[in-house]
Amino acid sequence: MILPIVPFLKLENIGKRFGGTVALDDIDWSVNPGEVHCLVGENGSGKSTLIKIVAGVHRPNAGGHIIVDGTTFDHLTPYRAKKLGIQVIYQDLSLFPNLSVWENIAIDQELGAPFLPVRCKAMRTTASEVLASLGAQLPLDAIVGQLSVAERQIVAICRGLAAKAKLLFMDEPTSSLTHHEVVRLLEIVHRLKHMGLAVVFVSHRLEEVVALAERVTVLRDGRKVATLPADDVDDHRLAELMTGSRITHTVKARNLARRDPVLEVRGGGRSGEFTDVSFSLNAGEVLGIVGLMGSGRTELALALFGMAQLHHGGIFAYGKPLELRSNQDAIRAGIAYVSEDRLLLGLNLKQSIADNTAITVLDRLANRFGLVPPPQRSRLAAEWIARLGIKALNTGASVQTLSGGNQQRVVLAKWLATKPKILILDTPTAGVDIRNKQGIYDIIRKLADEGVAVIMISDEIPEVYFNSDRVLHMREGRLVKEYVPGITSENALAEAVFA
Repeated sequence: MILPIVPFLKLENIGKRFGGTVALDDIDWSVNPGEVHCLVGENGSGKSTLIKIVAGVHRPNAGGHIIVDGTTFDHLTPYRAKKLGIQVIYQDLSLFPNLSVWENIAIDQELGAPFLPVRCKAMRTTASEVLASLGAQLPLDAIVGQLSVAERQIVAICRGLAAKAKLLFMDEPTSSLTHHEVVRLLEIVHRLKHMGLAVVFVSHRLEEVVALAERVTVLRDGRKVATLPADDVDDHRLAELMTGSRITHTVKARNLARRDPVLEVRGGGRSGEFTDVSFSLNAGEVLGIVGLMGSGRTELALALFGMAQLHHGGIFAYGKPLELRSNQDAIRAGIAYVSEDRLLLGLNLKQSIADNTAITVLDRLANRFGLVPPPQRSRLAAEWIARLGIKALNTGASVQTLSGGNQQRVVLAKWLATKPKILILDTPTAGVDIRNKQGIYDIIRKLADEGVAVIMISDEIPEVYFNSDRVLHMREGRLVKEYVPGITSENALAEAVFA
């Protein structure tokens, strides 16, 4: 006789209103022990609100029940949720960057005794044991702020384990990771499953969801659309459930070889980063550059934007040598660069859309006294809000209040305001949901149709394959081959990149 599985977490009739806005409506949901359960939905679908209700951050509307390990609650507090074994790893990881690995991992065991001396030896032992349980190796004394994103993810997971987690929420854990780092993280998630933990995995990368989960729950507009066995869905079906419409991918490659190149790199190299790189970029072309971590793709982009100088070879614009000593030289030459980290390098989150959009063209907006009148900034921002379809209350809205997709559109607006002839996009849709991804791809294609030359750098094969006219593959600092979508298959490109 097979006994029925008793969920570790069960939600019944959970709803949440913020003023007149319904964030969640009548949610019934469960997570089983030792299960990897993926939670997917577009930005604004209710995923974050659901997680915060389970974590005790938000109190649900009256009438709902939260059942944890057989005990029923009408709401949880953060303290009670942690005591029950519920841990959340948010996108920002919420670590202490100035503390060591062992201090971050084992800090919870010291929080209850503020007047007692810190038991450093016990904390180090706890950290070492938890790292070993995951098969992870990190120096215990390393300062967390100096670790890579992937390493900080491991520290955050270990902190949850050290706090006796039974259910671990992971909110967009792969959005800033390379393919190799994603593979390693997914291995750790499988190890957590075999240790008996329930893991709720939130991701916009639908291929990961299908490969990782036992079950998938889809939210849309605050409602649960479906909970399905992962074996019964693919990424196309999930995208349809998330958006309510079918999104199809078609090859858009065009032959632009007869156009004169607007940019050429001839034998370009930087010691220890990339070497003997040569390629051309035509007006109105979308040129994809794909490669794994360490391939030199971002280093090449920084050199093209004047943030680093070539040690060998040269860069040419319209056939003439182009000397880029700084990003200001690049901007004057009509080059714009959207970095891979919009939160750290692309935006000032606390400032408004108008401030962020105007920052690249202050000299153009300034009056004869060197001042930029607020109406000028607002008009510029309003223009780009309309052109790029940015969803915001007004031009004065703080960028940190926007979704990831709309934040990325603000970054695009900031650089498109410079009226570039060449636009370099480094991982342009990181952390962006499926509908907003498609919207950004449409913007890129429209810019190309208007004559802007675009370089799209990514490690997402479908992204470059379905949105580029040509694709260059970089490996270990060299361009190894050129591919044309449609002539080369998507699988062949993926196999070459991940070989």
